[in-house]
Amino acid sequence: MTTDAARYDDGDDLPLGGYATLASVFAAGIGSFALVARRRGVRLPQEVPPWDVLLMGTAAYKASRVVTRDKITSFIRVPFTRRADEGEASEVMDEPRGNGLRRAVGDLVSCPFCTAAWAAGALVCSYAASPRLTRLVGAGFAALTVSDWLQYAWTATQQSVDG
Repeated sequence: MTTDAARYDDGDDLPLGGYATLASVFAAGIGSFALVARRRGVRLPQEVPPWDVLLMGTAAYKASRVVTRDKITSFIRVPFTRRADEGEASEVMDEPRGNGLRRAVGDLVSCPFCTAAWAAGALVCSYAASPRLTRLVGAGFAALTVSDWLQYAWTATQQSVDG
Protein backbone atom coordinates (compact mmCIF):
# COMPACT_ATOMS: atom_id res chain seq x y z
CA MET A 1 0.00 0.00 0.00
CA THR A 2 1.31 3.45 -0.83
CA THR A 3 2.04 5.97 1.88
CA ASP A 4 -1.04 8.04 0.99
CA ALA A 5 -3.25 4.94 1.04
CA ALA A 6 -1.77 3.85 4.38
CA ARG A 7 -2.58 7.25 5.88
CA TYR A 8 -6.10 7.10 4.45
CA ASP A 9 -6.67 3.52 5.54
CA ASP A 10 -5.37 4.04 9.07
CA GLY A 11 -4.77 0.33 9.63
CA ASP A 12 -8.14 -1.05 8.46
CA ASP A 13 -6.57 -2.79 5.45
CA LEU A 14 -9.13 -1.43 3.03
CA PRO A 15 -8.66 -3.08 -0.36
CA LEU A 16 -8.16 0.20 -2.20
CA GLY A 17 -6.60 -1.57 -5.19
CA GLY A 18 -9.63 -3.87 -5.38
CA TYR A 19 -11.96 -0.87 -5.16
CA ALA A 20 -10.03 0.77 -8.00
CA THR A 21 -10.40 -2.40 -10.07
CA LEU A 22 -14.14 -2.53 -9.45
CA ALA A 23 -14.54 1.17 -10.27
CA SER A 24 -12.59 0.57 -13.49
CA VAL A 25 -14.83 -2.37 -14.41
CA PHE A 26 -17.92 -0.23 -13.77
CA ALA A 27 -16.57 2.66 -15.85
CA ALA A 28 -15.45 0.31 -18.64
CA GLY A 29 -18.89 -1.29 -18.71
CA ILE A 30 -20.65 2.05 -19.01
CA GLY A 31 -18.12 3.25 -21.58
CA SER A 32 -18.45 0.05 -23.62
CA PHE A 33 -22.21 0.38 -23.59
CA ALA A 34 -21.95 3.98 -24.77
CA LEU A 35 -19.63 3.05 -27.65
CA VAL A 36 -21.74 0.10 -28.79
CA ALA A 37 -24.95 2.10 -28.46
CA ARG A 38 -23.50 4.95 -30.50
CA ARG A 39 -22.29 2.58 -33.25
CA ARG A 40 -25.73 0.96 -33.39
CA GLY A 41 -27.46 4.32 -33.62
CA VAL A 42 -29.18 4.23 -30.24
CA ARG A 43 -30.68 7.64 -29.65
CA LEU A 44 -30.79 8.89 -26.09
CA PRO A 45 -34.17 9.98 -24.81
CA GLN A 46 -34.80 13.73 -24.96
CA GLU A 47 -35.90 13.59 -21.32
CA VAL A 48 -36.49 11.08 -18.58
CA PRO A 49 -39.86 11.59 -16.91
CA PRO A 50 -39.83 11.70 -13.09
CA TRP A 51 -41.97 8.55 -12.87
CA ASP A 52 -39.32 6.64 -14.86
CA VAL A 53 -36.66 7.90 -12.44
CA LEU A 54 -38.85 6.73 -9.55
CA LEU A 55 -39.45 3.37 -11.23
CA MET A 56 -35.74 2.81 -11.93
CA GLY A 57 -34.86 3.94 -8.40
CA THR A 58 -37.31 1.46 -6.92
CA ALA A 59 -36.01 -1.26 -9.22
CA ALA A 60 -32.37 -0.51 -8.30
CA TYR A 61 -33.32 -0.60 -4.62
CA LYS A 62 -35.00 -4.00 -4.90
CA ALA A 63 -32.38 -5.49 -7.24
CA SER A 64 -29.68 -4.52 -4.76
CA ARG A 65 -31.61 -6.13 -1.88
CA VAL A 66 -32.10 -9.32 -3.91
CA VAL A 67 -28.37 -9.56 -4.67
CA THR A 68 -27.09 -8.58 -1.21
CA ARG A 69 -29.68 -9.93 1.22
CA ASP A 70 -31.79 -12.78 -0.20
CA LYS A 71 -30.98 -16.29 0.95
CA ILE A 72 -31.60 -17.62 -2.53
CA THR A 73 -28.79 -15.48 -3.98
CA SER A 74 -26.24 -16.60 -1.40
CA PHE A 75 -24.50 -18.58 -4.15
CA ILE A 76 -23.42 -15.25 -5.69
CA ARG A 77 -21.93 -13.98 -2.44
CA VAL A 78 -20.42 -17.16 -0.97
CA PRO A 79 -17.00 -16.89 -2.67
CA PHE A 80 -16.58 -13.38 -1.23
CA THR A 81 -18.52 -13.30 2.06
CA ARG A 82 -19.47 -15.30 5.13
CA ARG A 83 -22.82 -15.34 6.90
CA ALA A 84 -22.79 -12.93 9.83
CA ASP A 85 -26.42 -12.84 10.94
CA GLU A 86 -30.08 -13.26 10.02
CA GLY A 87 -32.05 -10.10 9.35
CA GLU A 88 -35.75 -9.30 9.19
CA ALA A 89 -38.01 -11.23 6.82
CA SER A 90 -35.51 -14.02 6.19
CA GLU A 91 -32.90 -11.62 4.87
CA VAL A 92 -29.32 -12.56 5.62
CA MET A 93 -26.45 -10.37 6.67
CA ASP A 94 -23.12 -11.30 5.11
CA GLU A 95 -19.73 -9.79 5.78
CA PRO A 96 -16.82 -9.65 3.35
CA ARG A 97 -13.89 -12.01 3.69
CA GLY A 98 -10.42 -12.30 2.25
CA ASN A 99 -8.29 -9.42 1.09
CA GLY A 100 -7.50 -7.53 -2.07
CA LEU A 101 -9.98 -7.90 -4.91
CA ARG A 102 -11.83 -10.72 -3.14
CA ARG A 103 -12.52 -8.46 -0.16
CA ALA A 104 -13.51 -5.57 -2.45
CA VAL A 105 -16.05 -7.77 -4.24
CA GLY A 106 -17.25 -8.99 -0.83
CA ASP A 107 -17.77 -5.38 0.23
CA LEU A 108 -19.74 -4.76 -2.97
CA VAL A 109 -22.02 -7.82 -2.82
CA SER A 110 -22.75 -7.42 0.89
CA CYS A 111 -23.68 -3.73 0.68
CA PRO A 112 -27.10 -2.88 -0.80
CA PHE A 113 -26.11 0.78 -1.18
CA CYS A 114 -22.99 -0.17 -3.16
CA THR A 115 -24.80 -2.71 -5.32
CA ALA A 116 -27.61 -0.24 -6.03
CA ALA A 117 -25.17 1.96 -7.97
CA TRP A 118 -24.37 -0.97 -10.25
CA ALA A 119 -28.05 -1.86 -10.62
CA ALA A 120 -28.92 1.76 -11.42
CA GLY A 121 -26.11 1.88 -13.99
CA ALA A 122 -27.46 -1.25 -15.69
CA LEU A 123 -31.00 0.14 -15.65
CA VAL A 124 -29.94 3.49 -17.12
CA CYS A 125 -28.05 1.74 -19.93
CA SER A 126 -31.05 -0.49 -20.54
CA TYR A 127 -33.38 2.53 -20.52
CA ALA A 128 -31.27 4.26 -23.16
CA ALA A 129 -31.43 1.20 -25.42
CA SER A 130 -34.94 -0.01 -24.67
CA PRO A 131 -37.14 2.15 -22.45
CA ARG A 132 -40.20 -0.11 -22.75
CA LEU A 133 -38.28 -3.23 -21.70
CA THR A 134 -36.65 -1.33 -18.84
CA ARG A 135 -40.05 -0.08 -17.64
CA LEU A 136 -41.33 -3.66 -17.66
CA VAL A 137 -38.35 -4.96 -15.68
CA GLY A 138 -38.58 -1.96 -13.35
CA ALA A 139 -42.29 -2.60 -12.84
CA GLY A 140 -41.51 -6.18 -11.82
CA PHE A 141 -39.01 -5.04 -9.22
CA ALA A 142 -41.36 -2.26 -8.08
CA ALA A 143 -44.20 -4.77 -7.67
CA LEU A 144 -41.89 -6.92 -5.56
CA THR A 145 -41.04 -3.89 -3.43
CA VAL A 146 -44.73 -3.10 -2.89
CA SER A 147 -45.30 -6.75 -2.01
CA ASP A 148 -42.53 -6.55 0.60
CA TRP A 149 -44.11 -3.45 2.13
CA LEU A 150 -47.49 -5.19 2.28
CA GLN A 151 -45.84 -8.20 3.96
CA TYR A 152 -44.28 -5.93 6.56
CA ALA A 153 -47.61 -4.11 7.08
CA TRP A 154 -49.46 -7.41 7.51
CA THR A 155 -46.88 -8.67 9.99
CA ALA A 156 -47.13 -5.40 11.95
CA THR A 157 -50.93 -5.65 12.15
CA GLN A 158 -50.74 -9.23 13.34
CA GLN A 159 -48.20 -8.34 16.02
CA SER A 160 -50.40 -5.48 17.27
CA VAL A 161 -53.42 -7.81 17.40
CA ASP A 162 -51.44 -10.50 19.23
CA GLY A 163 -49.68 -8.05 21.54
